[in-house]
Amino acid sequence: MSSKQPFKRHRFPAEIILCAVRMYLRYPLSYQDVTDLMAERGLDVDRSTVFRWVQKFGPELSRRDCCINQFPGCSRCQQAHILC
Repeated sequence: MSSKQPFKRHRFPAEIILCAVRMYLRYPLSYQDVTDLMAERGLDVDRSTVFRWVQKFGPELSRRDCCINQFPGCSRCQQAHILC
């Protein structure tokens, strides 16, 4: 994700992609579970799409979400996941 516009040419907005990837990384969910959760929110996303998003954006999110890895109980982290 070193480019200035990493979400360019994606069908879904960046917020939806980030929400799906964060759900997969944060909780013990399968790609199908994430797809089902997105469907409950009215979004038709295939599990292979979630897989590609995790492969593309997951490593960078893991590096940037130091709050999740180092301080699992901090309020900033909890607010971010509530908004997702």
